[in-house]
Amino acid sequence: MTGRVVVAGGSLGGLRAAEQLRAAGWTGAITVVGDEPHMPYNRPPLSKEVLAGKAPFESLAFTPKAAAADVEWRLGAKVVAARLDGRTVTLDDGSTLSYDGLVVATGMRPRRLRCPGPRTGRHTVRTLAGAQGLRDALIRPGARVVVVGAGFIGCEVAATAVGLGVREVTVVDPLPLPMVGPLGELLGRALLKRHDERGVRFVLGTGVAGFEGDERVTGVVLADGTALPADVVVESVGSVANVEWLGGNGLDLSDGVLTDGLLRAGGRPEVVAVGDVARFPNARYDGVPRRVEHWSMPTDTARQAARTLVAHLVGAGAELAPFAPLPTFWSDQHEFRLQSFGAPGLGLDDVRVLDGDPHGDVLVGYHTGGRLVGVVALGGQNAALAAARYRAQLLKQPALTA
Repeated sequence: MTGRVVVAGGSLGGLRAAEQLRAAGWTGAITVVGDEPHMPYNRPPLSKEVLAGKAPFESLAFTPKAAAADVEWRLGAKVVAARLDGRTVTLDDGSTLSYDGLVVATGMRPRRLRCPGPRTGRHTVRTLAGAQGLRDALIRPGARVVVVGAGFIGCEVAATAVGLGVREVTVVDPLPLPMVGPLGELLGRALLKRHDERGVRFVLGTGVAGFEGDERVTGVVLADGTALPADVVVESVGSVANVEWLGGNGLDLSDGVLTDGLLRAGGRPEVVAVGDVARFPNARYDGVPRRVEHWSMPTDTARQAARTLVAHLVGAGAELAPFAPLPTFWSDQHEFRLQSFGAPGLGLDDVRVLDGDPHGDVLVGYHTGGRLVGVVALGGQNAALAAARYRAQLLKQPALTA
């Protein structure tokens, strides 16, 4: 088997894509291009164990499977352009790579606030360097921390900062409750209470208008005119898909890379997308294309995308089943965990307590048309195990109609 597959993106999605290409039978060349100088590493600990100083980088690095030992890694390089008709990609050093198959695995980058004021003292958590820089700022004596954004990363960072002994930790969000978007009001209220009891202050229902200070941030100005003192600001306001390099090729890049149910981009059988940059229809649910930024998605999408791409490259005639993953996520905050299976975001209009109590360990179900589509547990290990018991039930659920 001859030819080359280029994997654009050297994070977990790129690693899993290379491994799954081998598992699917591709014996030709594979080149992975990644803009960080490191081999792929585990990102969830960045906002928790790494920030807390409990996990060195060596503990985060993934070890490629033996079958992928011959994969070429071009680290510290960035794909900046592509000519899909010509089947080439251009790197930031001006060199080009030709390919027979292309895997888009360039992932996301943190969205930044476009507000007036200094940039120094404002941090994001997406890379090892970013997490290390934020840790250095948090452990300075007397640090006053403002976290902008009460989503997963924002709440995790706030919890870690309190655990480090930071005395003033404030979370700002224009929404009325933390994590209310993905989880709904019931768990949003439960999370607010838990964080408040552990020393995290929330300022909700207002956004950020600007930052005070000359060269370094000294405060955060809210939309209502309130000024919050701040030595450290953490921006956790969402993410932006790294798709600019694909511009001019006729792809739908309005929210990541739009694919079909086999993860093919723009109807091109030689181009597939994996990880949180892929916007795909999930045959398990309503068929609406969505991006899914959960840790399980790089592995799940890589498996499907590799099968799709290899089937095209070797001319296999077998029909592939549409992609139908069961999304999974968890989030550790303070000493409790959120554990989810399924798609709770599709069932926010019908949220029910399945077990326990919101004031303690609780298991919550999310329903559409009376049908369970997702579960989320909040609490200790027993709550997480209770959620896991629903996994088989969710896997058996028939597809929803649009």
